[in-house]
Amino acid sequence: MAIIDLKLPASIARALNLPISTPRSQQLRVLKKLLRKARFTQFGQAYRFDEILMSRHSGKKFQQLVPTYNYSKIYKEWWHKAVEGTSDVCWPGVVKYFALSSGTSEAASKYIPITKDLIRSNTITSFKQLLSLAKYQDVPKSAIGKGWLLLGGSTQLQKGATYYAGDLSGIQQKNIPFWFQGLGLYKPGKKIAREKDWEKKLEEIVENAPNWDIGFIVGVPAWLQLCMEKIIERYQLKNIHEVWPNLAFYVHGGVAMEPYKKGFVKLLGKPITYIETYLASEGFLAYQNRQDSTGMHLALNNNIFFEFVPFDENNFDSEGNMVDNPEVLMIHEIEENKDYSILISTNAGAWRYAIGDTVKLINKEKSEIIITGRTKHFLSLVGEHLSVDNMNKAIEMVSEELNISIPEFTVAGVPHELFFAHHWYVATDDAIDKDVLRLRIDEKLKELNDDYEVERKHALKDVLITVLSENTFLEFMHSKGKVGGQHKFPRVLKGKMLEDWQKFLQNNMSAAAYAELG
Repeated sequence: MAIIDLKLPASIARALNLPISTPRSQQLRVLKKLLRKARFTQFGQAYRFDEILMSRHSGKKFQQLVPTYNYSKIYKEWWHKAVEGTSDVCWPGVVKYFALSSGTSEAASKYIPITKDLIRSNTITSFKQLLSLAKYQDVPKSAIGKGWLLLGGSTQLQKGATYYAGDLSGIQQKNIPFWFQGLGLYKPGKKIAREKDWEKKLEEIVENAPNWDIGFIVGVPAWLQLCMEKIIERYQLKNIHEVWPNLAFYVHGGVAMEPYKKGFVKLLGKPITYIETYLASEGFLAYQNRQDSTGMHLALNNNIFFEFVPFDENNFDSEGNMVDNPEVLMIHEIEENKDYSILISTNAGAWRYAIGDTVKLINKEKSEIIITGRTKHFLSLVGEHLSVDNMNKAIEMVSEELNISIPEFTVAGVPHELFFAHHWYVATDDAIDKDVLRLRIDEKLKELNDDYEVERKHALKDVLITVLSENTFLEFMHSKGKVGGQHKFPRVLKGKMLEDWQKFLQNNMSAAAYAELG
């Protein structure tokens, strides 16, 4: 089936044909649309949305009257009412779904509101990304009409008094358009998707794999890689293409692909096209729409209003917490190659909400960004300003040079003598001299980050490394109940997560082996 054979509902087709205009005008139009829809909500009345709409400079007025929020603040002041079943809190109506997001900083389990409007917007952005594949060269577009394996969370959601809660991927799968399901494209299908036990779900997928003709795979790299490994092992295959010869695309997001790429390639019989997405619990923010682009195009005209806070010492403290009155910029005001924390306002009742990610604009003309990390996942003990993007790139470069696969890693800042050090925990099942690995990672980070190079001569006295099996990382995730779906291992360990990790290693390693960790 060719891409143009996909029959879309008229309402979605109209939405996809929005007029082309400047990023600024697109965003202001989105903001006014959101304000008009929410002006009679409790939030809209409290922050005078009518006054903002009547202002000649609605963007600036919005920033003057509405405060910025993190999860703790907006939940305490507003979202808790929606969880309790109150209607018209931050968005019209009663919120039917909440995405459970296992935050690593502000709360053990976050309840992110998911409205029908947001689900529809996410679906529209998905179709826009799908249609962008028509511009890709030398890729088998016929694969688009094959099966789509979505390896997400369970669609069997927790039932509250007035809502259902669960993994965002499970909520999205539960609301997949009927015509998409009717075409038989959606795999693993409703029955398997409902399964809450990750091991059982994986076994059923492996059992049914030979019956499916898969063209797309969608999900977090670690869990998809595990799935494909089990299929290959079960049927004694050389690679995954022996069972899915039409597999041509991998849609990924939520975690950088670089550390997994080498391990992924080993499972393939031929090259596939990797497509990056930025689908957070709060909305579908951006997607890769050009084959050779390293960035993702911001979804500027689909019910998300973006703002950007320069990620520097003027706007964030040493722990990554945003100050009360930060400098906030709109899309037309930001510069290329600078780190910004991203704020969003959406049709699910998020208003000037800091999702915790940092991004960098790499192409102003095309509004393309890359995700550089999390506001609380930068390592800057002494001013080294080391981002997750730096870490991912260093691991990718070292993996290539040493011809090894490093699918998982994490880093902790630790005291070292009178100063500090970075302790890397690296997963690989390949033979490697850990001292060589330590020196190579350190060298690459010095090349990638000038601040890091300077501080390695001063207060950042050492780099420590522990090499572990890939299974160790997976077992830790199992111990935390974070398997499948959108769960991924944090790239920076701090606070309780670091304590849990150290206890896990101590309990699961011999005394001698643990003593060697230092």
